[in-house]
Amino acid sequence: MNSNIIDLTLENFQQVMMEDSQSKLILVQFFAQQSEACQQLTPILTGIASEYGEQLILARVDVEQQQEIVGQFGVQGLPTLILVKEGRPLDGVAGPQTDAQVRELLEKHLPKPEELLLAQAQELVQANDYQQAYSIAKQAYELAPELGAAKLLMADCFIENGQVTQAKTLLGTITLVDQDTYYQSIVGKVELAEQAAESPEIKALEAELAQQPDNLELKVKLAIQLHQANKTEDALVLLLAVLKQDLNFGDAKKVTLDMINALPDGEPLKSQYRRKIYSLLY
Repeated sequence: MNSNIIDLTLENFQQVMMEDSQSKLILVQFFAQQSEACQQLTPILTGIASEYGEQLILARVDVEQQQEIVGQFGVQGLPTLILVKEGRPLDGVAGPQTDAQVRELLEKHLPKPEELLLAQAQELVQANDYQQAYSIAKQAYELAPELGAAKLLMADCFIENGQVTQAKTLLGTITLVDQDTYYQSIVGKVELAEQAAESPEIKALEAELAQQPDNLELKVKLAIQLHQANKTEDALVLLLAVLKQDLNFGDAKKVTLDMINALPDGEPLKSQYRRKIYSLLY
């Protein structure tokens, strides 16, 4: 039996119904061994439970052996299915059920794929792993591009991975209802990044480069400053120009590859500039 399929008894009732149900959806199956309808439903439920090991517990109740539990739920007929979350019944059905009917019941209460992905990405953001968070947040965003939470997380990852312009564009699509404290914090990050891009060091290098447009060393120095100010694409444009003129100039090749490799997997800029660099190298 799968680890998320259990026999519910008075001994584990408190653990399952009150504690486990805080983090997982509990599907309580009331059955009798001699009931043909119950026996037909069991493989359907065990198959579905095996697919949702992280989100669902199938708690099986033998009505002949667990009369007290049957009484607590007020079960009148068999088979009966009851959904429990956070210690309280949410939904239920009685009578024979098809696979499709059980899935329809569960889908109303199980988290959607994009919600699970967002939860994973949020954990990575809290751990300050924005590179991994980007890849997962991108999957969630592609599944639900209109979801405000997905947009906000993508914007946050964009900023932390040096894509301020993309973050700003995405923030512009956030509706008023989703402009919460998280939204405000990301707006603040954008403002700080834009201020950093206007730093005296960057301004001085830009002024020098305007006077010496062919100075490769100035381009590399400016690219490094821009990257530190979360202006990665602008930095890569400068570095690519350096490498096109002199492939072996100083540390330009290494700096460029380091910047590209630092971008998260799935970021279009990463594959775009990898192709450009490889076309120069090979």
